[in-house]
Amino acid sequence: MSDDGLPPLREVIATHGLAARKALGQNFLLDLNLTAKIARRAGDIGACDVLEIGPGPGGLTRALLMEGARHVVAIERDARCLPALTEIAAAYPGRLTVIEGDALALDPLACLTPPIRVVANLPYNVGTELLVRWLTPPSWPPFWQSLTLMFQKEVAERIVAAPGSKAYGRLSILAQWRANARIAFELPARAFTPPPKVTSAVVQLDRLEAPRFPADAATLGRVVALAFGQRRKMLRASLRPLGDVEALLAEAGIPPTERAEQVSLEAFCRLSRAVEARAGARPPRPEATPG
Repeated sequence: MSDDGLPPLREVIATHGLAARKALGQNFLLDLNLTAKIARRAGDIGACDVLEIGPGPGGLTRALLMEGARHVVAIERDARCLPALTEIAAAYPGRLTVIEGDALALDPLACLTPPIRVVANLPYNVGTELLVRWLTPPSWPPFWQSLTLMFQKEVAERIVAAPGSKAYGRLSILAQWRANARIAFELPARAFTPPPKVTSAVVQLDRLEAPRFPADAATLGRVVALAFGQRRKMLRASLRPLGDVEALLAEAGIPPTERAEQVSLEAFCRLSRAVEARAGARPPRPEATPG
């Protein structure tokens, strides 16, 4: 038995026939010392509800509950894992809600009470998309206070990358504009079952109450997508769809010969404000005359 009185995870997997499925992006973390380390990285969760995506056999779920999470909402797509998670719920009455379904299609907030932290060993095939959604809600601040997430190391490096590095890109801008982001620690492939072909890393993102620099979220998103969509080109070429791009870049203090990876977050925000101001200065389009 483990410290929580439940069977070891390897026994749980054998009992319920939970071989990890590549199609679901599953790589199970079975070392309860490591899952506890991830749970502790989320900070004091005793007064928080915690959202977990892809709990699998429940290793991290158990760690979150053992570390004192007020309530855990775990979203699991793989129905094979539900009996194991039900056993954990029985061991922690009233503190674990398991929702079967796709995290991209479900709204878990009906089951969560602020303050809310997100802690997850994200399935590799949906991790980045979920992060982008959490960073780009309709209004800010978002529902979450912090995100403690496991990614492939390559994705983690993109989240925290600085200008001038090859990893710097759209994900860097979105994360660092509205949060403090850092790599907490790495986990070797051998810690997982089955071992992935890459190293993993836990990223900690703590939200800012307001964005680091003023900008319209939709405009910044469009500017950054254009800039990094053709990152080898100079900005005067990649940003051509914005209109008078030379004037916009001049207003933002960015040389037109710069490439996206050389431009700071603050400069992208200045450019976004210039684009927004230019759009606001345009006269309204005349209404079409019925003919």
